[in-house]
Amino acid sequence: MVFVVGLTGGIGSGKSAVSDHFAKLGVTIADADVASRTVVEPGTAALEKIVKHFGTSIISADGTLNRADLRAIVFSSDPERKWLESVTVPAILHDLRLTLDNAESSYAILMLSSGSGQSPWIHRHLVVDAPEELQISRVMQRDSNSREQIEAIMNSQPSRETRLEYADDVIINDGNLDKLDQDVSQLHQRYLSLAISRTSNE
Repeated sequence: MVFVVGLTGGIGSGKSAVSDHFAKLGVTIADADVASRTVVEPGTAALEKIVKHFGTSIISADGTLNRADLRAIVFSSDPERKWLESVTVPAILHDLRLTLDNAESSYAILMLSSGSGQSPWIHRHLVVDAPEELQISRVMQRDSNSREQIEAIMNSQPSRETRLEYADDVIINDGNLDKLDQDVSQLHQRYLSLAISRTSNE
């Protein structure tokens, strides 16, 4: 496997904006959020299990999973959230591993949904951080969730302090796009060097 940088951050921190910058530089992105949608597309085994468990009310008119409705259910019930994870996580990990194994760039970004980034696949940890109020406003604009739902999601995720404790690198994504572009470019050069060093030492 190539040199892997784990990219984490809380909901609304702007991980996608950061990963988009890396993608423009030609870096392979293995995105857990993308994988989480892929594994529950119509016709998948995971979606069939989810519908059997939660009922057809979580299916939209077009046959796709209503993720907002499902999120509202699972983030108000730990047992339901853990059950859902038992179905989706193995499928997501399989999808991510395929992407990393087929990476054509010198290093790859493993973009994780919300955790602290503790994966045996990761060689270096990059955390995207943002002020809490900015996180909430971003998610409220993006999704149809209430502030209370967003705060419940944030409370279910590792704390900012926990993520930063494991971070090798941190990007503050407070909306300054020029600074974001500069930070990503600098880290890109660092990761290229680290990937080359790792290869030469193997």
